[in-house]
Amino acid sequence: MSIGFRGPGGDLTTAWLRRLEPVAEPRVRLVCFPHAGGTAAFYRPWRGHLTPDVELYAVQYPGRLDRIGEACIDDMDVIADAVTAAVLPLTDRPVALFGHSLGAVIAYEVARRLPARPARNLARLFVSGRAAPARQRPAALHLASDDVLWGEIGELGGTRAEVLADAELRRAFLPALRSDYRISEIYQPRPGPRLDCAVTALLGDRDGEVIPDDATPWADLTTGAFSMRVFPGEHFYLMSLVREVTDEILRRLDDCLPPVPPGWAGP
Repeated sequence: MSIGFRGPGGDLTTAWLRRLEPVAEPRVRLVCFPHAGGTAAFYRPWRGHLTPDVELYAVQYPGRLDRIGEACIDDMDVIADAVTAAVLPLTDRPVALFGHSLGAVIAYEVARRLPARPARNLARLFVSGRAAPARQRPAALHLASDDVLWGEIGELGGTRAEVLADAELRRAFLPALRSDYRISEIYQPRPGPRLDCAVTALLGDRDGEVIPDDATPWADLTTGAFSMRVFPGEHFYLMSLVREVTDEILRRLDDCLPPVPPGWAGP
């Protein structure tokens, strides 16, 4: 179990979530889900770019960094159930979920599992760099050789050249990467009710993994409002556009959160 990241949810929340931007009295909590092979640290650059009333969390999947000694999980139901249980204690305040690539579908599955209203306090789901489930393309990279799989993350960008060239880091990260790709590639959502929260899809205009036509069907998975924003860039457009992406998140959160009470000064 991780240490040094105590959150309001106790041990389970501590194991799965990293609180990157603590806020004493948050107006909303933003929980971010990394891509395949990614870690909670991917969202550290967002610190300082959010307003002081937004508490920032990121999910830490097992099998990497401070959870390197834990077995990787390649079953969507298992991982979504665990993350949902970790997020539930945070829902005393409005919660928004943001997921990039693989993280988008894990965030979607967590949104589906949160209790029905009025207990739920899910403000908005952000899905980034991922086609809607109905437009998912067949793929089997999780069955490919280590060289092919490692080369794929080099093609997508988002990983520093010195990491790609480090044989020791490659050995350490490949099991988690392969596990994540398996979840991503075999994922098929089970039938169930639509969400009732607002959903926003984000993507880069040169992303070889998803085009706007692939992202638009996310609208069919909710009874709430749907919006889409296309940024300049490739699959990892958000790495070089931190300010623009966080500004879009804040704008969309303002659209769906209750008005700030008169006289409320924030945390």
